Amino acid sequence: MTEKLIVALVQDRDRGSVDANLERIESYLGEAAEAGAKLVLLQELHNGPYFCQTQDVGHFDRAESIPGPSTERIAAAARRNGVVVVASLFERRAPGLYHNTAVVFDSDGSIAGRYRKMHIPDDPGFMEKFYFTPGDLGFDPIDTSVGRLGVLVCWDQWYPEAARLMALAGAELLLYPTAIGWDPNDDKAEKMRQQTAWRISQRGHAVANGIPVLSCNRTGFEAGPGAGIQFWGGSFVAGPQGEILAQASDDKDELLIAQVDMARSEAVRRIWPFLRDRRIDAYGDLTKRYRD
Repeated sequence: MTEKLIVALVQDRDRGSVDANLERIESYLGEAAEAGAKLVLLQELHNGPYFCQTQDVGHFDRAESIPGPSTERIAAAARRNGVVVVASLFERRAPGLYHNTAVVFDSDGSIAGRYRKMHIPDDPGFMEKFYFTPGDLGFDPIDTSVGRLGVLVCWDQWYPEAARLMALAGAELLLYPTAIGWDPNDDKAEKMRQQTAWRISQRGHAVANGIPVLSCNRTGFEAGPGAGIQFWGGSFVAGPQGEILAQASDDKDELLIAQVDMARSEAVRRIWPFLRDRRIDAYGDLTKRYRD
């Protein structure tokens, strides 16, 4: 693992087709490599629109096997550019069994591992439980040529337990492919509260675990049966004390580049030894739904 790691986050909008989205990703991977990036994070479900605003069995046709056509194409681009890529796909595991799956490609194009989204939301406009079976691969980091990656997906970002388990298994970075946005009918103050909470939650994971966090969101407006969703972008990279190293705009497609000092994690953990002081003898009730 290199001490100074250049990372890239691809914040983009739906381009109208799988082919158009993958072409754009291939272009971004080339730009990232030219900028010196060795690790590239893509947004959640980057092959198409965020289809979970409705419950429609026709959307299951969007799913594909892993390995499959998209993994072949992304693997080739990763190999061509010599970058590690964290992708996000709608996985068809078997007929009637589907997952929201992050796939990690090493710089030689091989699949280093995958993570199936564990926490599945069911909110207005985010009806994911209809489509995605909860993950069954646990919270296990994935080893790559740039380090051990703690890959989680979107709704997982609200759960400190997920980040902690990744850190306790030796994750050196936390990465969150994401698709989150506003109800256009919300007023400005409510929109800012939501976006600020989203950012604070993930920066808190960086602080509590003493490791950097990369969060890549989509942007653009996507129509739905109601008001639709205005995805708020704002992709960012935070250091091990929660400090913002780089942050994207709320409404533009962009390639966000940042340099992460991987050596700082140990320096921070030496002055803030949170892992040392955990009272593991007293946390048994965390496995309960509620303490009543």
